[in-house]
Amino acid sequence: MAFLEFVLWVSCFIIFYNYAGYAIIAYVINLFTKKKTTAGRKPYYPTVSFIVAAYNEEDCIEKKIINSLEQEYPSDRIEYIFITDGSSDSTPDIIEKYPQVQLLHSDLRQGKSAALNRAVQAANNDILLFSDANTFLNPEATEMVARHYIDEKVGGVAGEKKVMTPEDDTENLGASEGLYWKYESFLKKLDSDFYSVVGAAGELFSVRKELYEMVPSEVVLDDFIISMKVAERGFRIIYEPMAYAMELPSFSLNDEKKRKVRIAAGGFQAMAMLPGALSFWKHPRLSFLYISHRVLRWTLSPLCLIFAFVSGFLLSIFNTNPIYKGIFLLQVAFYIGALIAYLSPTATKYLKILKLPYYFIFMNISVFQGFFRFLRKKQPPTWEKVKRSNSDLLKSPVIDP
Repeated sequence: MAFLEFVLWVSCFIIFYNYAGYAIIAYVINLFTKKKTTAGRKPYYPTVSFIVAAYNEEDCIEKKIINSLEQEYPSDRIEYIFITDGSSDSTPDIIEKYPQVQLLHSDLRQGKSAALNRAVQAANNDILLFSDANTFLNPEATEMVARHYIDEKVGGVAGEKKVMTPEDDTENLGASEGLYWKYESFLKKLDSDFYSVVGAAGELFSVRKELYEMVPSEVVLDDFIISMKVAERGFRIIYEPMAYAMELPSFSLNDEKKRKVRIAAGGFQAMAMLPGALSFWKHPRLSFLYISHRVLRWTLSPLCLIFAFVSGFLLSIFNTNPIYKGIFLLQVAFYIGALIAYLSPTATKYLKILKLPYYFIFMNISVFQGFFRFLRKKQPPTWEKVKRSNSDLLKSPVIDP
């Protein structure tokens, strides 16, 4: 009985610590050790190479080009590089219409990591800014990112991801994912204030070119690896919420599942490739954030959900202490809420709180599936594109090339 009690309390503690506890610790420490920033005190415009890797994106690539060219940044301080390796549709032809954009294209498809490496080799400027082909940035994004590089200790800058909610969001993916990313943005701000963001999202991030390390072609989470390699070298990755990338949610639950499982498989791969981030004696603050925010999310937390449920169930039967029955009933209510949201998406329109257990359980199931895919080495660097919701939310006005 004592063993079951130990398993239950330790499991609950790890889950709480991973999703909220470490953030509370970081927040309290931040209150007493707030770092001064030199960003924004005076205009700063380092040279920027704006890089977009696109694979068969003919449906959105012209909007992406237009949106990119609308960046409010000195034109003589920025270059645009779009790489379309492996694309078999009209994506390269569309890009060729815009002389302001340098097109790199090869018929050989080797994956995004290889494409980014090739684009970086062609880049001429000091700062590399990466953005996904299906996301759209606010006009000030490049300026808001670039201003942080006035601080020599800053090695990279991560922008914010905003998930739009289309009118046809019948499965509540937009609302659920949007809620999750608001939570993640809050954690990124805490991490950045404490020391550094632990892994940037590919929708919008940047690094100093001199710190960029060529990414092995088999890497799945190129954005995570690129930014964490910079952090391992002792530089900070700053979070900049005033530079944001807007993205539509996946078209269906099945499309979102593909994406989440791929990310989880890439997460396990990344842990094996980033031993320096676990070096407490070398990078104590980075290691604290990396383990608390990322490693536990991909390893112990999903297992602890199972341990907590099973031990809670057994204790509710064999232990007379009412607290254990209460803990088990709370877990049952949480899972029932997720099940209701899954079986009846319209229910979340009236009970919005159901979005939380729904997406939480969905993410953790994806972690298990990603882990087994990682073990089987079934996640190639090239992968099937996820279909996005159809919406006019992200339309950009057309300008002449």
